[in-house]
Amino acid sequence: MPTLSKKELETLANEAQRELAKRNYREYVEFVHHGHYEHYRHTELICDVLQRIADGEQLSVLIEMPPRHGKSMTVTESFPSFYLAKNPDKRVIAAAYSDGLATKFGRLNRNKFNEFSNLFDLRLSESNGAMKDWGVQDRRGGMIATGIGGSITGQGADLMIIDDPIKNMKEASSQTIRDNIWDEWEATLSTRLHDGASLIVIMTRWNEDDLIGRLLTRSPRNWIRLRLPAIAEDDDDLLGRSFGEALCPELGFNEQWAEAKKFEVGSRTWASLYQQRPSPAGGNIFKREWVRYYVRTAEQKREWGLSDDVVVLPTHLDKVAQSWDCTFKDSSASDFVAGGVWARKQAQYFLLDIDHRRMGFADTMKAIRAMSDKWPNARSKYIEDKANGTAIIEMLKDEISGIIPVNPNGGKEARANAVSPLFEAGNVFLPHPNICSWSEDVIEELVSFPNAAHDDLVDMTTQALNQLYTSKSNPLDRYKNLLGK
Repeated sequence: MPTLSKKELETLANEAQRELAKRNYREYVEFVHHGHYEHYRHTELICDVLQRIADGEQLSVLIEMPPRHGKSMTVTESFPSFYLAKNPDKRVIAAAYSDGLATKFGRLNRNKFNEFSNLFDLRLSESNGAMKDWGVQDRRGGMIATGIGGSITGQGADLMIIDDPIKNMKEASSQTIRDNIWDEWEATLSTRLHDGASLIVIMTRWNEDDLIGRLLTRSPRNWIRLRLPAIAEDDDDLLGRSFGEALCPELGFNEQWAEAKKFEVGSRTWASLYQQRPSPAGGNIFKREWVRYYVRTAEQKREWGLSDDVVVLPTHLDKVAQSWDCTFKDSSASDFVAGGVWARKQAQYFLLDIDHRRMGFADTMKAIRAMSDKWPNARSKYIEDKANGTAIIEMLKDEISGIIPVNPNGGKEARANAVSPLFEAGNVFLPHPNICSWSEDVIEELVSFPNAAHDDLVDMTTQALNQLYTSKSNPLDRYKNLLGK
């Protein structure tokens, strides 16, 4: 058998690549970027779904991803050219927050189609080749790119892509802009969809009331939701990632980057922009404006120029107690556990400390022991008497004094509603973020409840406040405080 020359091998390899790019979008998006595109787990997942659309399935897809992870390059800048190459009589509409961005999407797809349509024995239209409006020679198909609110009168779509209709947080925070985008969807964009059309909406989430938020609650479509947070936080992660695993460490967005970025942007922006889990600006049961802060000294308050709403932590407290939510799945698995130290001074309640991390059974017992050593004056230890909490109580009751089993009344939301008046009245204080950065994590979970990914801190909080409130008239507590015990 004759040996092939290097040039012949390169030719065969190129032909193989061309054939694969013709058949599969995963290979196509690599091929058309001339070596400047690399696949990762999440882009391969997206391409698998897009392939189904190119092959003729009618799908409605939501793609939620953090910034700079390749969502537009993978989808809006490339997929229309492949879709039209496979379906040259179909029509595509791509919409973005600005006319300039939409023009970019149209131009990049036009250029790819012009360069690579020969793979499919097609050509770019000679008479209709504008950046924002181009077609396929001798076929009915083509692409129109438009900014939100732009004119697409008389145009229809077999595929519509809406890519980041909101520009930034300022726009996302505007009820008027969010309403305008929704009106544009209802009155214009949705009416352009042909029977059997596919829809792709791509967003970096800023607000729970954004276009994706409204589509999830108001649209009857059967959505394929590709929610891809920067750091895995769900047991059923779409990529099968372990908890805390980064979405794309290959691009430098690893766990260390995530920790630093969260500290830089704050918990609220991190949850929405990077985790695709926006919390309501006002809050659901707990409103953001109800949150009040304390500092440890008057000097801190003066040094940081804090408002009068920030109080100084009282020197003498009526009661200090621990509260633990230990309802992890089984005795060996590692799941989120939340423990906190709360204090009461007359009608005011102060969160002094937390321990919130993934722990198994043995680590949870160690954490309770450590918290008891750190806060010896927190004599009462409230532990919910169900699931693993019951086993924890049995194991520690003869070792640590003051363990009080709690049998909660009602469900999680009922317990949250029971203590929400304390927040509304301004009676609950968290440490100022200048003192404890974890305070922001507590706030985000509170205002996101009951729609957050986790509610361990909420359960710990509601348990503590319900117990401290109902025990505030206990004469034994007052007697101990008078004795300085």
